[in-house]
Order: sequence, then structure tokens, then C-alpha cells
Amino acid sequence: MDYFRTLTWYGALKDIADILIVSYLFYKMIQLVRGTRAVQLLKGIVLLIATWAVSTWLNLYTLKWLMNQLFTLGVVTIMIIFQPELRRALEQLGRGQLFTRTSAADQDVSHQINEVIKAVNYMSRRKIGALIVFERATGLNEYIESGIKMESIISSELLINVFVPNTPLHDGAVILRNTQIMAAGCYLPLSENPFISKELGTRHRAGIGISEVGDAISVIVSEETGQVSLAINGQVVRDIKEESLISKLFDELRPRAGGSEKRRKLAFWRRKEGDGHG
Repeated sequence: MDYFRTLTWYGALKDIADILIVSYLFYKMIQLVRGTRAVQLLKGIVLLIATWAVSTWLNLYTLKWLMNQLFTLGVVTIMIIFQPELRRALEQLGRGQLFTRTSAADQDVSHQINEVIKAVNYMSRRKIGALIVFERATGLNEYIESGIKMESIISSELLINVFVPNTPLHDGAVILRNTQIMAAGCYLPLSENPFISKELGTRHRAGIGISEVGDAISVIVSEETGQVSLAINGQVVRDIKEESLISKLFDELRPRAGGSEKRRKLAFWRRKEGDGHG
């Protein structure tokens, strides 16, 4: 109560700013590790802290001594465990990007969609089966780790080569994160929706299934018909036309609409025509 009796407007504003800054820093730290294995490691650290608290409360001397020994080395251990995330944070800080949005909305979505559309058009004409997944807010590391990691810049040529029949990776899914192909040959959960058409095979069910467990978007090319399908939120649009696919991908990957969005789409179509794929 003494704190509130002596509190001034200046002191209140300073404390509010202090709380907001610390909260924002924690928020950016959570964003930094979201969708990575560091999330599981954080859960382990929380469990260790809870164990230490229980041992202290119940006076479990041996367990408390063991926890104290672990915490003595905790700083060094955290530096080792979170080395990739810390390096990424320092790189972003050096580029002045630590306090900017790092979601797909602020990446080069136009390049991403352009390369995917070129690859999809090529594979559709030649009836090459493909399953391409766009990661969004929900991390897909669990499924990325089931495939072969690539971490390559997205290009239509690379996407096409991955799905060429009778190659080691053509049966699985490709997962994209921002402007990178994270992995190929990934195994995805199959949809158990009983209302899905019996005509759809495993590739389509996997594309729908991954969109059911999170907010991922799947683009599927049928090897039987060459038709392109789009799966979002457990729903599939079959035989979607190129213009509709491009529009929907822009709307979903960059949800903010308006004049700037129209200019981005116009620039995309001009670049696409320049590539000779219009």
C-alpha cells in the first residue's frame, strides 16, 4: 500500500513503460523460438524449476542439492542449447530486424508464390504429382524432421526436381517456411474426415490433414489428372484455376488487403509475364 500512496504520475508512467518493454521483449523471445525444438527444451527447463521448488518446499535435501548443481551450470547449458536461436537473434539485431515482424507476411511472398506457381504449372501439364505445404503461424518442425532437411531458397526448378517420379523424395511433401524450402519427403497426417471424396488419394488426404491440425496451406497436384487443388482449414478446393490460386495464396499469406496489396499482385503478374509464363 505504501507504493500506491507515494506513487506519482511520472512514476506510474515509468513503471508502465518498464512493464510494456519487458513484456514486448518476452513476446519477441517467444516468437524467436516458436516452431523450433527450443519450445520442448523450454518445457524441460520449466519442469526442472518446478522440481526444484517442490524439493525446497518439502525439504528433500538430496533432490534440492542435485537441482542446485544443475542450476550452477544452467547458464552455460542454456548458451549451448539455445545457440542457434541466440545466433539468429544476434544476426537479426545486427540487421536491425529483431523488433520487426518475422512472419511470412513480411517476407518476399511475391517471390515465394511466383516460384511455386511456375513449378505447379509445369507439373500440372506433365501430370507430375506434388504436395507443397506453406507453414504459417503454427510451427511444422515435427513434420519437417520427418523428411530430409534442405533449407534452400525456393526456386521452381528445385521444386520440380524434388517431385520428378522415381526420385528419392518425390513421394513425400515439401514444406516451405517464408522464402525457404525447409524439407522434402516429409510425412504428414492423413485426414480422417469421412466426407472427403473417395476419389482423392493419399496425397490429397495428407494435404487436407496438415491443414486440419494447424493453419498450414497445401497445394496439391494430381498425378492422375494434373488438376491442382488447394487445402485450407480442412477444406479442399479441387481443380482450382491459376488466377484463383494466386489470389487465394496472396490473401492467406498476406492477409492485409488494400491498395498496396493490389500493387503487389499487379507487380507479380508483370513479373510472371516477363518470365514467359503468362
